[in-house]
Amino acid sequence: MDTKYYLAIDVGASGGRHILGFLEDGILRLEEVHRFPNGMKQQSGQLHWDVEAIFEEIITGLKKCAALGKIPSGVGIDTWGVDFVLVDSAGTLVGPTIAYRDSRTDAMDIEVSNYISEPELYARAGIQKMLINTIYQLMAIKVKTPSVLEKAAHLLMMPDYLHYRLCGVMKNEYTIATTGALINAHSKTWDDEIISRCGFKREIFGEIVPAGTILGGFTDEVKQCVGFDCTVIMPPSHDTASAFLAVPAKSERSVYISSGTWSLMGAPLSKPITSEASRAANFTNEGGYEYRYRYLKNIAGLWLLQSVHKELGSEIGYSELVAMARASNCYAIFGVNDERFVAPDSMVSAIISACREDGQAPPESLGDFARSIFRSLALSYAQTLGDLQALTGTTFDCVNIIGGGSQNEYLNELTAAACDLPVYAGPTEGTAIGNIASQMIANSELRDLNTAREVIRRSFDIREVLP
Repeated sequence: MDTKYYLAIDVGASGGRHILGFLEDGILRLEEVHRFPNGMKQQSGQLHWDVEAIFEEIITGLKKCAALGKIPSGVGIDTWGVDFVLVDSAGTLVGPTIAYRDSRTDAMDIEVSNYISEPELYARAGIQKMLINTIYQLMAIKVKTPSVLEKAAHLLMMPDYLHYRLCGVMKNEYTIATTGALINAHSKTWDDEIISRCGFKREIFGEIVPAGTILGGFTDEVKQCVGFDCTVIMPPSHDTASAFLAVPAKSERSVYISSGTWSLMGAPLSKPITSEASRAANFTNEGGYEYRYRYLKNIAGLWLLQSVHKELGSEIGYSELVAMARASNCYAIFGVNDERFVAPDSMVSAIISACREDGQAPPESLGDFARSIFRSLALSYAQTLGDLQALTGTTFDCVNIIGGGSQNEYLNELTAAACDLPVYAGPTEGTAIGNIASQMIANSELRDLNTAREVIRRSFDIREVLP
């Protein structure tokens, strides 16, 4: 019997991977076939994404599948949230693709509040206020470069656009669309009231479709380029939505942490919580697989460490860095979600400044900074857990950590101690696994979500860390 392969293309803010998945005797196997760098680039004083370079890497990875003789039956792309492209009626990009960390959204929350108050916006969209949100990015375009918005015929979130480039079909996938504060949390579609009041063109917001939607085969151009055809299947295309799908939860009362550049901590819910208390605690109701809700908080994650590492010792390996943190005696902690850490010129200086303002001796060595970051993250997780329990009325009994950060045993130990709960770490490739599993369900290779999670539990090592 021929093996059926499914390809997850996971594009993150710092890099992307092509990972093939296939079932072998009931076990999900993974094989990485391509890895490429990504990053924001300064251009004309703004931070941009090079979407053409990203798409070229997608094509390169598809060619590698062909060279291996492992032609995927399905392919799906997931990316980070909030960022988007605008295209005209011919599908051509209108204006640059500006990255979420660019400063163009400064004060755009005030501009949006002139049209809809923050409490009402949250009551409708249920999304945590962050200046990176799509609504603030769109308002920046409307205010600063209105001609770009006028030329636009379609708004496509980043994975929507990349799917379109593969198959020629334009759709807006639900989970990624919810990240921008423009989807009504209750009706699960574009909120016409928000869009109208903000003065955005309604016609640029296309059809919302659920994860698992089959878009069709490659365009003739892509087929000719890569040498084969393949079915494009929309996964939960927000990377965290795919990661949450892959959580092999040990309990119905599990807290999830998707740990990577960001730490996204929360729990799946069947109904959104859009109360004033939830807004005050800065929780978000992002869309999940099968229209569930990912009730969570965005916490500045390993971005902090990545930035310090780049400044102080990029030649030092990650495992050595963790060992240095264990050996450090630094006790400085800081609020990881302070806006000063979003895109500082120097993360080292920003952390030192925060510690000194709080009367603490700041970190000095790279090991000190790593320890300070890990301890501060663990404390933030514990505080978020308390808020989550109060807002949901649920007493949670364990923490499931997935993603690249789940490999950090020291941070896992600190998290278990801070939360006073057992931690279950893994799988590492949560996003790719969720992406692949959703494709397999769409293609009837797996029966449903429960079946997928049973397969995931027996396929990957889950490590237990007790408090």
